[in-house]
Amino acid sequence: MTDFGYTMLCEQSRPDHLVRDVQMAEQAGFDFSVISDHYNPWLEEQGHSGYAWSVLGAAAQATERIPLMTYVTCPILRYHPAVVAQKAATMQILSGGRFRLGLGAGENLNEHVVGKGWPAVGTRHEMLAEAVEIISALFDGGNVNFRGDYFDVESAHLYDLPEDRVPIGIAVSGPRSCSLAGEKADLMVATEPEPDLTRMFDEAGGAGKPRVGQIAVSYDTDRDAAVQRAHEQFRWFGLGWKVNPDLPAPSSFAAATQFVTPEQVGAQLPCGDDIDEYVDKVRPFVEAGFTEVALVQIGGDRQEPFIRWAERELLPALRSLLPGS
Repeated sequence: MTDFGYTMLCEQSRPDHLVRDVQMAEQAGFDFSVISDHYNPWLEEQGHSGYAWSVLGAAAQATERIPLMTYVTCPILRYHPAVVAQKAATMQILSGGRFRLGLGAGENLNEHVVGKGWPAVGTRHEMLAEAVEIISALFDGGNVNFRGDYFDVESAHLYDLPEDRVPIGIAVSGPRSCSLAGEKADLMVATEPEPDLTRMFDEAGGAGKPRVGQIAVSYDTDRDAAVQRAHEQFRWFGLGWKVNPDLPAPSSFAAATQFVTPEQVGAQLPCGDDIDEYVDKVRPFVEAGFTEVALVQIGGDRQEPFIRWAERELLPALRSLLPGS
């Protein structure tokens, strides 16, 4: 069975609009919601980047049933892992047990702002492994002291722990992150429907655990308008995760994608309102073993029509036409 979720994309909407939109998504029947955690937008055209954790707190109070999840938070530079653990535990209480903590090794785009430099990928994964160890220890309760290669923790204790332990998800992109996720995480997170990722996750201990994917879409009754919007705001997506983590600013993503055409974006992402196109583009996630797929509607001002259309047509189609849904 595959669940289908709604993405609150902080880079394209005001914080209050994100809360309004997730309320609509809950009413429309989406199975869960995820939220991005950025300091900068990918491109200037997106135009926003509010603080995800404030939005999450508001969303927890504005909704009743829909599960919430960071997709994803980086606990290695901008946030210390001990603080991430405190935020996550608080969110689990505020949401009544509906929160999951998605973690990843981050992007230069967001982490450089604290002026500590951007580590090489191997170092980032080592830092993430230490961060997960600290967060898990704090979720266990008691006093935590930790001396690592990258982080120190001195007499940290979470005084407000939820009844239900916060599930931890880890974003994966290759063997090293799959190994960490399979061993340490409660679920896997990925944005590419690669069967090798789910296989490596399973082999590292992830068999039977959820795996959450994400795909950007651009709904509009005018397909040309949908393609144009996707090109304007999401053409960076095709760079892939060997490039995206290292670019430092929206201007870098603009320069790196200056020769990407609308036609290329329209071929990669589902655009318009053809149900068959959406089903075909989501299908690889289901076939690769993803148990959940979050949809990102491109364009902050296009959330309400998308959600209404998803309620009427898209969600029923995905659930009836995709194997395992």
